[in-house]
Amino acid sequence: MLERIFDLHYHQLNNYPKKDSLTAKINGEWVPISTEDFINQAEETAVGFLEMGLNPGDKVALISNNRPEWHVIDLAIAIAGMINVPIYPTITEEDYQYIMNDAEVKLCIVSDEELLSKVNSIKDQVKSLQGVFCLDLIKDANHWTDIKSKGKGKDKSVLKPIMDRVKSEDLATLIYTSGTTGRPKGVMLSHKNLVSNSLSSRKRLPVDSNSKSLSFLPLCHVYERMVCYMYIYVGTSIYYAESLETIGDNLKEVKPDVFTAVPRLLEKVYDKIVAKGTELTGIKKALFFWALRLGQEYEIHGKSAFYKWQLSLANKIIFSKWREALGGNCKAIASGAAALQPRLARVYLAAQIPVMEGYGLTETSPVIAVNEEKNDGVRIGTVGRPLEHVQVRIASDGEIEVKGPNVMMGYYNNEEATKDVFTADGWFKTGDLGEMVEGEYLKITGRKKETFKTSGGKYIAPQLLENKMKESNFIEQIMVIGEGQKHPSAIIQPAFDYLKEWCKRKGIEYTSNEEVIKLDRVHARIMKDVDTYNQSFAQYERVKKIILSPTVWGIDSGEMTPTMKVKRRVILENFKGEIEECYNA
Repeated sequence: MLERIFDLHYHQLNNYPKKDSLTAKINGEWVPISTEDFINQAEETAVGFLEMGLNPGDKVALISNNRPEWHVIDLAIAIAGMINVPIYPTITEEDYQYIMNDAEVKLCIVSDEELLSKVNSIKDQVKSLQGVFCLDLIKDANHWTDIKSKGKGKDKSVLKPIMDRVKSEDLATLIYTSGTTGRPKGVMLSHKNLVSNSLSSRKRLPVDSNSKSLSFLPLCHVYERMVCYMYIYVGTSIYYAESLETIGDNLKEVKPDVFTAVPRLLEKVYDKIVAKGTELTGIKKALFFWALRLGQEYEIHGKSAFYKWQLSLANKIIFSKWREALGGNCKAIASGAAALQPRLARVYLAAQIPVMEGYGLTETSPVIAVNEEKNDGVRIGTVGRPLEHVQVRIASDGEIEVKGPNVMMGYYNNEEATKDVFTADGWFKTGDLGEMVEGEYLKITGRKKETFKTSGGKYIAPQLLENKMKESNFIEQIMVIGEGQKHPSAIIQPAFDYLKEWCKRKGIEYTSNEEVIKLDRVHARIMKDVDTYNQSFAQYERVKKIILSPTVWGIDSGEMTPTMKVKRRVILENFKGEIEECYNA
């Protein structure tokens, strides 16, 4: 029976032992780690933890980029009966301090010197913390191999009784949600939560023991982590991208069968392709935009034989180059963490790049529903059918509620918050609004807490407007506002790279982001797109005015969460003056 996280790893060892279970690029070369070596290193590290005086049930914080050591240490924590507390590298020192104190972290492992410095600045305020170790070799710092060395040559049989005592219902990890407001909450996920989600998700992705994956979404987020557990179970080799900047090169080198992505990445890939198409001339340019238009008309069912013939031609002469840019071997891209624009889904699916949009939360380990290419499982604009064993219902107010083996144990040290998110009959309240399409495909229609009422008494679901407006090449981020006002407005962070290129074509001098957004012509051009997309909405829902942001919204600057969701409270505060001016004018 596969019930605990480490059962998945031993399943690979016993059924699909790999030469390249985990592979990273080191000094320009792809260096693989076999399944046997992976597990051996983890067992030595687990014994090392025990030799250091740690006990089953203790918490170990892991703050690192994606790399083989992340999975080695994660497995070591599991087989020592301990609890992994993965922390986002990008959050503040204050959040580090809060999380480590709340979780009573005993040991912290960081990847590099910058993160070591952040942890060192607050470690004296964390009474439970007994040591900090690094994955990189840093002068005068403890190296993680010091832990492994303590277990090397020692009797590994001490691990078996510990592993035997681990039950599927036991706490496996504490993942602190980034949240758009307030303190992070520690989501308690059991072995059963993560394993059940891995086994159910496996049926939706076309991978096996001959497949390769590329990993670059953060492992501290439950999405990438759960998918990697699924890869380990199936025997799919995991290759780690060097960085977000090198993904293009790494895709061509690894030629993965599958990878996960967030919509923003897919948007950037698409925008780059369109920008290159714009630079073409003559017949090449005409063919490129002919193919693009065909892609934007794509439907799962009901297209004519003539359309299908045209599309097959477009795939040979245009879209084949898109597939080559993704390594030429891509059988599926699992898209999650935010809504995927339907126009992007259409174009990618038309180009035979199967982008499968899914939906879930940290609290649901994470996948609730996902599209799949088989079994007539794709509906554009939806997040597909719920996973096996996961039940979904829509409450009377439209909120999506979930029940299943993937639903969290609760929030750590926070009974009140836990009680608030469960119904009286035990269903988890997602906070998202949705509906069922054709009776079985889940469609997300908005966030319950983000819905606001205008002064005219009309309810506005900003996410619907935002997702539609982001179809504009000029709009990178957008936040629709208008609580208690006579109409909705929007704060827009322009897609500055595209804006620069547009200004160049139009002969407009581009001095700086700050100056260009003040230009009437730029404001009018972006408003033109907003007006176009407004036509999809009722009169009272339409965005009447826009405010342009002079800066790029980011995680470090505080406007975005680590999962790239807009922090509404921060944006409202940052643009307080402009909002007042907008509505008082």
